Amino acid sequence: MDDLDRALLGLLGADARVSVATLARRLKVARSTIQARLERLETSGIIAGYTLKLGEAARQGRIRATVLLTIEPRTQAAILTRLKALPEVERLHTTSGRVDLLLQLAAGSTAQLDAVLDQIGELTGVKSSESLIHLSTKLERAV
Repeated sequence: MDDLDRALLGLLGADARVSVATLARRLKVARSTIQARLERLETSGIIAGYTLKLGEAARQGRIRATVLLTIEPRTQAAILTRLKALPEVERLHTTSGRVDLLLQLAAGSTAQLDAVLDQIGELTGVKSSESLIHLSTKLERAV
């Protein structure tokens, strides 16, 4: 994948329904170039669907982790705002039970993941966190 592929995926991630012509205009390349890129990304498994679901080829080299957060009462709104600003946060759920928030992170390296975990742990209102590094996926069902 090159910079054009990443830019194309970024635009589709923001709006997977955007037309090929619009993508070409925004990326300042020919419509046929975008169409060929899309076909290659589909064939190679990088684009698995148009809700924009990235395939394994795009996820290789990404370290994933689940983080369980316990937060101070009445700090959820501020913490959610700050977590949403971190690009490594892919999913964010409120939970019932012993933890308040469940996050799914993805980072390019263990150093990057460590830095993001430090940032999360330092957020005002975070009482405790537990990190679970994903080793392999044994089952992933499409929604």
